[in-house]
Amino acid sequence: MKKEKVQERIIRVASDLFYRQGFNSTGINQIIAEADIAIGSLYNHFSSKNDLLQAYLIKEETEWFQGFEEHSAKISDPGEKIFSLIAYRKKLQQSSTFAGCHFIKIIAEVGESNPAVSDFVQNHKEKQKGMIRSLVYEYAEGKKSIDTEMITEHIFLLIEGAVVTSTINKSADSFDQIQKMVKAQLT
Repeated sequence: MKKEKVQERIIRVASDLFYRQGFNSTGINQIIAEADIAIGSLYNHFSSKNDLLQAYLIKEETEWFQGFEEHSAKISDPGEKIFSLIAYRKKLQQSSTFAGCHFIKIIAEVGESNPAVSDFVQNHKEKQKGMIRSLVYEYAEGKKSIDTEMITEHIFLLIEGAVVTSTINKSADSFDQIQKMVKAQLT
């Protein structure tokens, strides 16, 4: 088994704490204690808690897109890939016991008080929407009367709404509902 590097351990521990209890409720001393490192080790890798927050966001974004690629790797049909995205988001919610989206949670907590974070989250959501747009364009190739921009926006908003709803209700039912809604839009 490969030994975890100190920087990776710090990011892993901080990521878990930021997600579970929130950025503002997580102190540097708790991260140091749970990562089982010296204070100097933390500051050798990160100059501030905000730098650690940036590393957390980058890690989560990378894992999000890699996770979707792995989840949908064997699917070639563009329509099925769209449904695979919905299933992927459902799986993420279920595996986190409906704890919500990392990015929605951090923007709700930090808001505009940290422009670097709000810009990162906005860009992340735009990347997600861009991915959906690519899938919709691929699906719409050769089909008439499909408003790809409208369908992209609808799918994006439906998925985001399902994430929030499932977080509130602690149930994946909203994802099953949006599968039906998206199917109706694509036919």
